[in-house]
Amino acid sequence: MKALLCTRLDGPDHLEIVERPDPVPGPGQALVRMRLAALNFFDTLIVAGRYQVKPELPFSPGGEGVGVVEALGEGAGEGASGVAVGDRVIVHAGHGCCAERIAIDAGRLTPVPDAVPDEQAAGLTITYGTSLHALANRARLRPGEWLAVLGATGGVGLAAVELGRLMGARVIACASSEEKLAVARAHGAEAGLVYDPATLKDALREISGGGVDVVYDAVGDAFAEPALRALGWRGRYLVIGFAAGAIPRLPLNLILLKELDVQGVHWGAFLEREPEAHRADQRRLLDWVAAGKLTAQVHGTYPLAEFPEAFGLLTRRAAVGKVLLRP
Repeated sequence: MKALLCTRLDGPDHLEIVERPDPVPGPGQALVRMRLAALNFFDTLIVAGRYQVKPELPFSPGGEGVGVVEALGEGAGEGASGVAVGDRVIVHAGHGCCAERIAIDAGRLTPVPDAVPDEQAAGLTITYGTSLHALANRARLRPGEWLAVLGATGGVGLAAVELGRLMGARVIACASSEEKLAVARAHGAEAGLVYDPATLKDALREISGGGVDVVYDAVGDAFAEPALRALGWRGRYLVIGFAAGAIPRLPLNLILLKELDVQGVHWGAFLEREPEAHRADQRRLLDWVAAGKLTAQVHGTYPLAEFPEAFGLLTRRAAVGKVLLRP
């Protein structure tokens, strides 16, 4: 089979397409023929050795995708997470999806309803899974609350905009250009800001009439502290990631004075520790897509050989929605 491989931790420019033997599913595993693999920002980090998860070399990137079950290892079709040969499934692997086939624990597969196309299913797990966990399980977002989304047109950010609106929140999208804000508005944002650290706090306070209730921060760096300062009484600040680079330091006195909650969102750990809750979230997301309530925006689909262009969209932060590779 063909696979996109990381053989040295020098970033996306040094990935290679190679021929490898087909994997064989072990006990509890399924062999899945991948139709589409979805890329996320962390894929640019993992192939450079700058992510908290460090797979043994060589490995294939691509933390998620959609495919069809071709074979089952012993016991893989049993229990609540059981799947059958021929099932179309979402794959959450962490890495390894940028290959024609993958052998994976059957518990990391979710059957896809017929009404959900491959393109929408492929990138649903990580971005929408992260954002639903953040907004529903961590922040416990309520209808009518003000939600500010930093990085509103990246993968997780656009998911947060859509989900926030679907959950009844008033969404303020924060992005780097008016073009990106137009996309966020089309997906449910009530207001938009081309953000600047110098003006972000006052702009968010003005739009929300005094302070936002929840900040969803996938950007970090210099944007973090002004966003924290824009929160109202008992606001919740969701730590999603640091796409802008530096990991910020937050002033604890502000957290004390306003009784703020700073909430870490580690979706991968949630998946491992609460698999039943994760599966319930996945079913909820798939039902929303099937009903036409979520778009699961796709920026573009590229053949495996065009991986430099696909990864370049992520490193330049130019993607609006999901970037997909076709193994």
